[in-house]
Amino acid sequence: MLFSNPFKARLPLKAEALPGRSAPIFDGGAHCVLGTPTTGPFPDHLETVQLGLGCFWGAERLFWKLKGVYTTAVGYAGGHTPNPTYEEVCSGRTGHSEVVLVVYDPAVISLQQVLKVFFEEHDPTQGYRQGNDIGTQYRSVIYCDNDEALQTARATAKAYGRALGEAGRGQVSTEIEAAGNFYYAEDYHQQYLHKVPNGYCGLKGTGVACITA
Repeated sequence: MLFSNPFKARLPLKAEALPGRSAPIFDGGAHCVLGTPTTGPFPDHLETVQLGLGCFWGAERLFWKLKGVYTTAVGYAGGHTPNPTYEEVCSGRTGHSEVVLVVYDPAVISLQQVLKVFFEEHDPTQGYRQGNDIGTQYRSVIYCDNDEALQTARATAKAYGRALGEAGRGQVSTEIEAAGNFYYAEDYHQQYLHKVPNGYCGLKGTGVACITA
């Protein structure tokens, strides 16, 4: 009989989550592509958003290429376990999503423009999976730092949902919440597709355009 992991299909309760650890698993360092710091505190004029759109390897590369993005980093957010490891997150017993921390200059690139890339480059209707990557850690999420950003994210998701409906696609399942703790992933995950140019990237969009104001 094949072992079935229930946490591939549901998020754990806090009492079911792994204990984690008090120490971070990433020591920080410069962005391998941009040369900017990957850990804060960041300059005051910058804003941040945490985006989950499947495996974070390919997702991070999307955002470090955007003009106006100061830095990016990959990590884990939206769960219970402090400072989880990649293996723990993949077990489903931390509750985290694989996310990209995007630090951007709103004078150069708007949150709407960042979210356009987010929505167009994955399928936000798939729930606890993204293509062949199955599990709660691959769910679509947007975690925002303030109420204005939350309103923008929800309005953008609603508009994109209408566009998906008109195209005969499913409903948006993206989790949109206030940002909580962001735990940096291990060093080898950071800017992975720069370090391993032919590495895995399973991202695939719907082909439906996300129209922003």
